[in-house]
Amino acid sequence: MLRPDTEWGDQSSDDDRTRDMAWIPGGTFRMGSDNHYPEEAPVHRVIVDGFWIDRTPVTNRQFKAFVKATGHVTFAEIPPDPKDYPGALPHMLYAGSLVFTPPRQPVDLRNWAEWWSFMKNADWRHPYGPKSNINVHDNHPVVHVSYSDALAYAKWAGKDLPTEAEWEFAARGGLDGAEFAWGDEFTPGGAHMANTWQGEFPRQNLSQDGFERTSPVMASPPNGYGVHDMIGNVWEWTSDWYSPKHEADAPKACCIPANPRGGREDQSYDACQPNIRIPRKVLKGGSHLCAPNYCRRYRPAARHAEPIDTSTSHVGFRCVRRNLATP
Repeated sequence: MLRPDTEWGDQSSDDDRTRDMAWIPGGTFRMGSDNHYPEEAPVHRVIVDGFWIDRTPVTNRQFKAFVKATGHVTFAEIPPDPKDYPGALPHMLYAGSLVFTPPRQPVDLRNWAEWWSFMKNADWRHPYGPKSNINVHDNHPVVHVSYSDALAYAKWAGKDLPTEAEWEFAARGGLDGAEFAWGDEFTPGGAHMANTWQGEFPRQNLSQDGFERTSPVMASPPNGYGVHDMIGNVWEWTSDWYSPKHEADAPKACCIPANPRGGREDQSYDACQPNIRIPRKVLKGGSHLCAPNYCRRYRPAARHAEPIDTSTSHVGFRCVRRNLATP
């Protein structure tokens, strides 16, 4: 198993373009997993060039500066266009976003609608509904951002959103093939290495890691590349279109894909809902809602399909820079 060069994790930069970013050296790694959910398979070799990545997810403070500078209005703050949702009842077309709402009674874990509510006037400033705020959460990851919101911020910052391969390579921290971003044990020595769910999801939240919902972005230890919160806290957008599985491993070393950009927009739709033609992007990293009895996606290989017209209280993002000088 490869260990990261300790020098890489300590790299910092005086260049404003890469301040608060970590340098990720290029290399070949085994992407995906054959041991968990089918969409993570098959394991396959991928080459990634070196790049810079934000050390943390974009925070409320950073997003607030973006909105102040640009006047950006997020997707969750705009009432849906009836033309985009044929058949929807007019009184249901209001600005809002999906908010996790713990049920009071036992629920069917196959029905996510039991714990998600589309809440009117929930947005990045009001993460749990119109009466909530982010006044003391400047250092928490921004949430209720759709793919277009994340991309708009990235472009404003002169950055980009990571590909799925870049994101997973950075999340592994140099531990090629390890189960988690810190090794093969979920809670080594009983220590919680990421903000995930403890207890029986979605009713029992023991908060043994100290957090009931999101956490400050540097509350958990960094991985081998000096990057925080790649696992848990909030899911993160990538730029790749979703596909239900990875491509098979290249038969020859000379054919290993370099810097892949996965999926195709016209193949990213949900096959179980043929009448809904909203394309989906890949989310990575899991969130504070991932639990051993439900979404065990608190691993670098884990992936999830998210419609680009969706925002929730547990999805955020971080950015990358490419084609800059190495440190």
